[in-house]
Amino acid sequence: MTIEISNESGFAVDETVLLRLMEHNLAELHVSADADVAILLVDEGAMEALHVQWMDEPGPTDVLSFPMDELRPGTEDMPTPAGLLGDIVLCPQVAETQAAAAKHSTMDELILLTTHGLLHLLGFDHAEPEDKREMFGLQNDLILTFHVAERRRSRA
Repeated sequence: MTIEISNESGFAVDETVLLRLMEHNLAELHVSADADVAILLVDEGAMEALHVQWMDEPGPTDVLSFPMDELRPGTEDMPTPAGLLGDIVLCPQVAETQAAAAKHSTMDELILLTTHGLLHLLGFDHAEPEDKREMFGLQNDLILTFHVAERRRSRA
């Protein structure tokens, strides 16, 4: 599995946490070890340009996902086939603002946004109430199990 992380945002981010998060989430979702994904962290100007270009929406946003091979989550018996999941683009500056409003750390917000972006790469959406419940429930489960794994790792 290749997880490529590139920080072009000028914002200090612990990329090793994002790497462990992606490894955790991909394993939990039974995605093939031969799948590839990229995470790009950009500044507000670059994010705004992408937001306008791809969503026709003004201003920077927190996360954008660009799926490639339309892969879906697998199962323990039948993991997702190898392929290119796509790109997750994050804006740490927007995440910092949202984190302050939510009263948690910027890293916690980036964990949430990265997980959210991954679920979009795997075909999840939240346009309809039922889809939103499913996606956000899975998102919360993944984040919770990641934090449990991180606490265990820090004790080891």
